Amino acid sequence: MFSLSEIWINITVNFLVVIFLLVGTFFILSSSIGVIRFPDVYTRLHAATKASTLGIFTLLIATFCYLYVAHDVISGKLLLAILFILLTNPVAGHMLSRAAHKNGIKPLLKHREDMYEKELDEHHH
Repeated sequence: MFSLSEIWINITVNFLVVIFLLVGTFFILSSSIGVIRFPDVYTRLHAATKASTLGIFTLLIATFCYLYVAHDVISGKLLLAILFILLTNPVAGHMLSRAAHKNGIKPLLKHREDMYEKELDEHHH
């Protein structure tokens, strides 16, 4: 028989798992909508990297919490996946946007100046 505190802990953790799943789903959905709706490469990359990183992170945290509470499993693979996603997704987005800029794809600027373009021109001349 479970004690009352164990039952409350299970209910609380299950509630947190559901919240993490909903938040992760929201971020991934918003990332997908951003990739479709945003006007240029840079804003699409922003949506694809920022929101999806948070979405995948929260989904993996929910999975880790569920496995720990329901099956008493501490998954090192999930922890490594979380670390890998948090480290590589933003860097990959930055490298893709930098490569796009170096290949001449201009950002859609409204009342702003492109500071990176000035820096590139100074290094090339």
